[in-house]
Amino acid sequence: MSNLAIHFATGNDIRQTPPEVFDPLNETYGFVVDLAALASTRRVELYLGPDQPHEDYQDALTVPWAEWFGEGPGWCNPPYSRGMQGQFIAKASREAKKGFVTVMLLPARPDTTAFHHYIWDRKAQCPRPGVTVDFLEGRIQFLDENGKPFLDRNGKPTRAPFPSMVVVFRPA
Repeated sequence: MSNLAIHFATGNDIRQTPPEVFDPLNETYGFVVDLAALASTRRVELYLGPDQPHEDYQDALTVPWAEWFGEGPGWCNPPYSRGMQGQFIAKASREAKKGFVTVMLLPARPDTTAFHHYIWDRKAQCPRPGVTVDFLEGRIQFLDENGKPFLDRNGKPTRAPFPSMVVVFRPA
């Protein structure tokens, strides 16, 4: 599968955050829940995802994060298929207003509606209140559900075809 197919196909959202990205964030925040995962890709013991054995924890977009997990914080590397990122960004923004902290790994795409509506205040030329943005250096090498790097046609590890950012939603 090509690098573009991995990251832009609407049918493949199974990828794992590499430890070199996740571990320092977890040391800083101490995540209590992985908000968008599978058992094979989760980075936190408690996770929300379609294969979660507890039926109420299968749809992260309907779970009341602040009500169920207090202040969090929650980790979220959302599905990258079209439309899903925006839904998770909107959910994180709503949950922050209820007191929940969400740390998200996202493609750095400042051209999207979700970026301007929930993350960036264009008038003030800075993140919206309660939001911080950290643009990551280089390109991330995501892992498959077995913890192995994605490979190109020649068997060489690939990196994401886009830059990434870590966005934190906190109560403002």
